[in-house]
Amino acid sequence: MITETTLNEIAEFATSQVLCETLIADLRIKYPDYHFTWCFEDDIGATAKPWKEYDSFNLYLVNSSDHCSKLSNDAENASGVVLAEVIADDD
Repeated sequence: MITETTLNEIAEFATSQVLCETLIADLRIKYPDYHFTWCFEDDIGATAKPWKEYDSFNLYLVNSSDHCSKLSNDAENASGVVLAEVIADDD
């Protein structure tokens, strides 16, 4: 379980940094009980819905309770977070 307060803290910390391996490493140190992944929004399947959207990334939750990790919006069963970087279109 990840509380909404903790998820908001994670997001606030992430929005104040550049999305990179250093940020993920810092999050792993700051929140050792959770798993963190960084990818690009294009790597996420079209049916997945983010827990929350931000300007530079979307925050997804990971549920690993059934021995198979899957994206979820259920913070009660979340064990990790995916920060999916959003690349702005140059239209």
